[in-house]
Parts: sequence; C-alpha cells; structure tokens
Amino acid sequence: MRDGEWVADTGTELRGVLKVMVDAGWLPGGVAVVGAGGLWEFVAVGRVGIECGEAVTAPDTRYDVAELTKVMATWPLVGRAVAEGLLDLDAPMRHYFPGRHPGGGVTARQILTHTSRLNPVTWLERYVGTDRPLAEAILDEELEEPGYRVTDRGFILLGLLLERLHRQPLDRLADDLWRHVGLSATRYGPLPRTPSVAPTERRIPGAAATWGVVHNENAALMGGVAGHAGVFSTAADLGVFARELLAWHAGEHGVTRFTDFVRHSWLPHQTVDDRFARGLAWKVTADGLVHHNGFTGTSLFLHPPTGRYVGLLTNAVHYGRRRPGLGDLRATVRAAFTC
Repeated sequence: MRDGEWVADTGTELRGVLKVMVDAGWLPGGVAVVGAGGLWEFVAVGRVGIECGEAVTAPDTRYDVAELTKVMATWPLVGRAVAEGLLDLDAPMRHYFPGRHPGGGVTARQILTHTSRLNPVTWLERYVGTDRPLAEAILDEELEEPGYRVTDRGFILLGLLLERLHRQPLDRLADDLWRHVGLSATRYGPLPRTPSVAPTERRIPGAAATWGVVHNENAALMGGVAGHAGVFSTAADLGVFARELLAWHAGEHGVTRFTDFVRHSWLPHQTVDDRFARGLAWKVTADGLVHHNGFTGTSLFLHPPTGRYVGLLTNAVHYGRRRPGLGDLRATVRAAFTC
C-alpha cells in the first residue's frame, strides 16, 4: 500500500474508533497524527473536557503525555549525554552518586531495559519530610530479585542524574532539546487552565479536575518535573518528534553517536513475552514496530522499515482510571502497521 493510501486509511480507522469511544462516554475526545515520509494527517474527535465547555480538541491541544515523558525527554537526553561522552550506559550509579548504596551497581542500561532490580513500587510519600536527597533514597532501597519489572523509579533516577551531569534543571535541559528538534509546544507543566489544555482526572468527586498540572502523583511530589512523567505536548509536536527520530535512525542527519544510540535503542535487548521485547526505553516488536504508551491515554508508534508513524493523545482518565476502549484503540494502530 502506498504511503498516501496508508495515511488516509489509518486516519479513517482511528477516527471511527475514537468516535465510538466518545459516543460511548468513555473519553471526552482525542487527537491522532498519522504520517509517512513527508505526508501526515491529523484526526481530532470530540471535546477537550467537561471543564472546557464545548471546546473541541485539535492538533494544537496540549495533553499530559504521562509516561511518554520517558521517551520524549529522558531517553533522548540520555542519548545526548552518551554522545557527548558525559554518560556511560554501563557505568554503575555509584560512579555518579558516590556512596555505599544497595543500588550503587545499577546501570543506565539496566534502567532503560527495566532490568535494574530497583523497587517497582514508586510511591515517594515515604521520603516526604526526610533530609535524604531523592537519588540517595532510591539507591538506598534493597534491590529486587533479577528479572524484568517495569518501574518508574529508574527514570526518576535518570532525570536526577542528567541534572547532576549538566548542572541544570531537567525541564531546562528538555526545553533546549525540544527547541533544537523543532517542537514548539512541548514543555513541562504547569500550564494555564484554558481550553487549549486537556484536563485529566477528577480524582475526588466535587473537587476540580487535574488540569494543567501533572496527573502522575509521584511527579507531582517532585514539582511536576520528573524523568518519568510531567510533559505536555500536542499532536503536531508529536508528529515532528516522530519524523525527527525516524530521520536520525535513517542517518539523514549523518551517522553520529546519537544516530548509533537511536539505532541501538530500537533493537531488542530484553525479551518480555511473545508480543514484544524491550529496547532501550522503547518496546520493540518482531516486525520492527517501536512504541511506548502513557497512562493518561497516550501512545507513540514508529515503524523504521517504512518510515510510518502514529501518535495518539487522549485524556482517557478523564472519567476514571478504567479507561475502557483504550486497548482497542491501540490495537487498531498496531494492526495498521501490518498492512
């Protein structure tokens, strides 16, 4: 199938699934960007959220991307630090955070593949009111048994490590990266409560919805800026980001150490099950699909062999955390890459 047909057909499929979800009251609305090569198309269905009245969602509506923060902020910043010689993926954390900590032998590579053995329970409330630096507190926890366990703690630690290496706040480092890539609307919160920002969840009945501030509770404890969550973005920026990553992978910017990092990241490093393996940060399938999801209802899918991509932005948690239909929406995207 030609790229133009694929973009049009995939957009039509996603529009239909999103409409079903909106009509069923499963989410207020959603936006998708579907692209291939120099072509792209935007799909926007429904409203921004209850708080925004009749405002409809659009390609420039900002959504809380949740764990897409890991691949939109932390992962590329790690890659840049590796390319600049500031970070060794296989150096133990004690090299960067001196001290005798149980987690001192953990490496950045293990964190990126979710094999670090760091505590998978991320609650940071236990550290509130203590005088220990957060990185030290995370490394002081006893390690789990060897194996694959998804944990946000590792990406929180990488965010703190990046700040230490560059001696700059993570949000400032990310802003510099995004401006260089060409993302004009992506940033850490907080953002103004306007119809151009999608609210996430009303956590307590009768209270205001979480709106313009990070949905993830642990990132909120960190002031909204963390290595695992806190970023807001638009479908337009997600499309630009996807194009740039695919261009780096293809060597269109020259073969550099960052090109090598992207290519290395999108190889399978840790088998998870018969559906996917884990690359560095990303999930990787046997047919070459690279993807990542965010809890709020977001996803980014890239297919380097064809240069095709799909970005999804929804506030599926707006009516609660069950998020009905979200699995089907993501399955529709995955199926599109088999055409």
